Amino acid sequence: MINIQIVTGDSRPIFKQIVDGLRMEIAQGNLPTGTKLPSVRGLAMQLTINANTVAKAYAELTSQGLLEARQGLGLFVSEPRQLLSEEEQEKRLTGAVDAFANEIAYLEFSDQEILERVEAALTKLGKGAPENGTKRG
Repeated sequence: MINIQIVTGDSRPIFKQIVDGLRMEIAQGNLPTGTKLPSVRGLAMQLTINANTVAKAYAELTSQGLLEARQGLGLFVSEPRQLLSEEEQEKRLTGAVDAFANEIAYLEFSDQEILERVEAALTKLGKGAPENGTKRG
């Protein structure tokens, strides 16, 4: 059973919510390498959505290198590997940070509170504060 929620009022399309949910489950270690995912039809039934939507999400995650298809066996969480160039990684990080800053710009939290929350979220992903300021990998 996959632990993701579909929110009908979310601005993201349903397939993107599935992609984001599964990426987070994998990043947090809830779906370790080698875990077999439900079939397209099985996850569609669990989430009560169209199977084509699940298929699109699975295809996206496969193209990102997070899932791998095994002939006749199904889809599995793959060994982590980076498919993006350093330039693309930098571009995505900048976009994510800019979107985050825009989203919280008018919330009444101190910089310290925001940084603590971000650090807690990164720690949850196993990406806590790096030693001696080196880049996370």
